[in-house]
Amino acid sequence: MGRVLSLIRGCLAFVCLLVNTIFWVLPIIIFSPIKLIPIPAVSSTCSSLLDSCATSWITINGVIERIFHPVKVHIHSDGELSPKEWYMVIANHQSWVDILILQRVLNRKIPFLKFFLKKELIFVPFLGLAWWALDFPFMRRYSTAQLRKNPKLRGKDIEITRKACAKFKSKPVSVMNFVEGTRFKADKHRKQNSQFKHLLKPKAGGLAFALSAMGEHIHKLVDVSIYYPDKVPTYWDYISGQVKEVHVHISVSEIPAAMRGDYMKDREFKIAFQEQLNQLWLKKDKTLDLLAQEKP
Repeated sequence: MGRVLSLIRGCLAFVCLLVNTIFWVLPIIIFSPIKLIPIPAVSSTCSSLLDSCATSWITINGVIERIFHPVKVHIHSDGELSPKEWYMVIANHQSWVDILILQRVLNRKIPFLKFFLKKELIFVPFLGLAWWALDFPFMRRYSTAQLRKNPKLRGKDIEITRKACAKFKSKPVSVMNFVEGTRFKADKHRKQNSQFKHLLKPKAGGLAFALSAMGEHIHKLVDVSIYYPDKVPTYWDYISGQVKEVHVHISVSEIPAAMRGDYMKDREFKIAFQEQLNQLWLKKDKTLDLLAQEKP
């Protein structure tokens, strides 16, 4: 009977989430051409309106969650958040549920979360246009082989991303970065021989690249640690009510000047940045240990 109830709950939640997504994404796509009007006031107003649609979408997702699959989220925070501030958000990554948790705990507390996306993703049907309309920055990365073949491309990726992020100068934004680069799995952890108990090794390049592209516009770091007391859930586990509680620790700090520099060309900065990120990850590992100790 429990499995049947979970199946019914999950199916109802999925249908409601799908309808809610279509309801809000359609106006985002319909009104997105207005952003092309070369009048700054019009473009800015349109961007704010579209962000409001996205924020409302997440808010109603939360209502659906409370109705069909309520989850107790224990939030531990050591800083203040504001929707009028610029943030770089980093978090450990274990499941696609992490994104839902991040949206739930940060919605309306900071500007709508934006992800750096590969340039090719703008061509994804339906979603690509929605991401563009919501000002998700599209970045282009050149491989080592491409750079060897054409050295003139060196630094072009950062310049392209800087231009994509220029719109954030006048409007607060939150940029999300999963520093591990992939979801935590036990086999990946073993293969890496990671020094961290709960985490994969952090990939410094992506974060350094993002900070370089954003310049001085982002000056606060939001470090989120997510811990699932029972097991790491799948998306279906989450919407079918099999996740009872989640622990989330949020740490807010200023981004030090020492974390800004040329990661590609300055070897000393590269080494120093990697060390700073490793120290952040050691602290996060200890935080996850403390959250695990709160499990009944």
